[in-house]
Amino acid sequence: MYQDILLATDGSEGARQATEHAIELADRLEARLHVLSVAEEGPHSSEKQDEMRSDPEGEAEEAIEEAERAASQRGVETTRTVRHGVPQEEIVDVAEANAMDLIVMGTHGRTGLDHLVVGSVAEEVVRNAPVPVVTVRERT
Repeated sequence: MYQDILLATDGSEGARQATEHAIELADRLEARLHVLSVAEEGPHSSEKQDEMRSDPEGEAEEAIEEAERAASQRGVETTRTVRHGVPQEEIVDVAEANAMDLIVMGTHGRTGLDHLVVGSVAEEVVRNAPVPVVTVRERT
């Protein structure tokens, strides 16, 4: 049923938990795991860069490498893609352009005003994705 699984990761703790889930699915289903990370550009990217990232592309590469190492330990083959742009748009675009069967991604669990102002990447992907989306909530 699912032969091509897209894992969207930013290297956060929620994304690491989603990575574990995606690897388990790919392993059990004998599916290909396609790892995507987005070097964020857009209206709120400069805020994140100031607080968390000085090198968005390097952070995206590092997130992919971490997922690839974990997949390799389980014998799951991966492909890699780094995109530049607005994460939710790039995730949906990659899923559409590459005929993915499923998207797996973490959520950050924003609430209140922060959620209203910044929104949720996962929420936008769920709304706009052409395929099912599995969201993995960050466990604390």
